[in-house]
Amino acid sequence: MTIGRTIAVLLAAPLALTAAVPASAASTRDDVVLGTPQAAAHAHNDYEHDRPLHDALEHGFTSVEADVHLVDGELLVAHDAEDVTPGVTLESLYLDPLDELVRGRAGSVYPGWDGEFQLLVDIKGDAEATWAAIESDLEEHRGMLTRFSNGKVKQGAVSVVISGNRPLATMAADRQRLSFYDGRAADLGSALPSSLMPLISNNWTQLFDWQGVGEMPATERAELRAYVATAHAQGARVRFWATPDLPGPAREAVWAELAAAGVDHINTDDLPALQAFLAARG
Repeated sequence: MTIGRTIAVLLAAPLALTAAVPASAASTRDDVVLGTPQAAAHAHNDYEHDRPLHDALEHGFTSVEADVHLVDGELLVAHDAEDVTPGVTLESLYLDPLDELVRGRAGSVYPGWDGEFQLLVDIKGDAEATWAAIESDLEEHRGMLTRFSNGKVKQGAVSVVISGNRPLATMAADRQRLSFYDGRAADLGSALPSSLMPLISNNWTQLFDWQGVGEMPATERAELRAYVATAHAQGARVRFWATPDLPGPAREAVWAELAAAGVDHINTDDLPALQAFLAARG
């Protein structure tokens, strides 16, 4: 499964969306402006922004990450279990507003853009029960979703990829899925097909010592490019977490190497900075 990377023009007209958000953010209907989509922009822990999803969309991000906890049958969004808030759910923060966008904008999150929008759902807690709950919630939104059915992938406007605690065997055995598996470096070169594993993510610091200070060592640059090439050859996109994310030249140096190597999703908490970086590269 390959996500398109065509860049569309800036949408000038705001779109009203309804979403339940954490107490620190506005809880009323927001006017959201869709920025120019940046295919490589991934919002790490997107729910921690003032306006979950909305801020990412305004900055043109095409991938967002949400951590979920299954509590009394609800998929609550928060990093840690002690921080969950009733009603702040995967559905209210992400699925409902994305579905409204897709229905109102000719079947795409970003009008005129032919790429898929990625919703990366990080399971905290029990893998099996939480994934079953995710699939149940996704069923209500299947019209917008990329899905797997009897050995084939049908593309949709939004692709849901499961990270964190992932029930690999259960997902692989399911012939009807609305979500996909986020692999790890150990899965490079494995027999897992892209119809199951369209993404491979890993902690940057587990694979590379360079943190953006000085030139990237030639050996590590070669390793990075070989890693990306191997993933792409098996039909998987690439993402790293734990890359440097404090403002400054080290972060920009790492971003530049990631972009040059063809890394598909660049991870950040700083939405405006990555938007500006990617826009400047054209």
